[in-house]
Amino acid sequence: MSQPKYKRVVLKLSGEALAGEAGFGINPTVIQSVAEQVKEVNELGVEVAVVVGGGNIWRGKIGSEMGMDRATADYMGMLATVMNSMALQDSLEQLGIETRVQTSIEMRQVAEPYIRRRAIRHLEKGRVVIFAAGTGNPYFSTDTTAALRAAEIEAEVILMAKNNVDGVYSADPRVDKDAVKYTELSYLDVIKEGLAVMDSTASSLCMDNDIPLVVFSVMEKGNIKRVVLGENIGTIVRGK
Repeated sequence: MSQPKYKRVVLKLSGEALAGEAGFGINPTVIQSVAEQVKEVNELGVEVAVVVGGGNIWRGKIGSEMGMDRATADYMGMLATVMNSMALQDSLEQLGIETRVQTSIEMRQVAEPYIRRRAIRHLEKGRVVIFAAGTGNPYFSTDTTAALRAAEIEAEVILMAKNNVDGVYSADPRVDKDAVKYTELSYLDVIKEGLAVMDSTASSLCMDNDIPLVVFSVMEKGNIKRVVLGENIGTIVRGK
């Protein structure tokens, strides 16, 4: 299968995925591998937008649990996503891929402000667009950002790249050896069973806008390309 199944995709990367085994910070080898995989997809003519989390640097929830004001902690998390986005941008551009970072919080010295029409135009020109700083609002996760941006730019699918699992399981496979891997689920299944795929706000947004989600491992090189080409790896979540 050599023809892409999708024309425009949103790739959701967790901050933890960029940290590698260390669990914190940015692992140069991992981010280079991700950039190379994105390049493979870009060269197929697929329009790629990326949403990056910030959990490898800061998690707003942890700050809140420490007694910090929740909004302040979440804004700090948004800034962490900008750092990750700039690192990914640099890795992509070293590979010769034109890239733009757009932020929901204006910081014009380092990135463009998020403008929907401009983002779509960049994609149409073959540039990779990285959406940083979440939705720009506290209390919303980067999962919700991925769902929102996918709806806004009319992406055909969200590719949720994981670093520690290769799909959606009935329980944590690292803890429960009897955990069952799902090949296909509905968003209602995810919400009803409380499966740790994405938060309920993001799941509802995807369900309401009929945006499918593919959950897969990003740690195996070439997996992003395999998903884009339509190979059945990971778990697909769709419909009601």
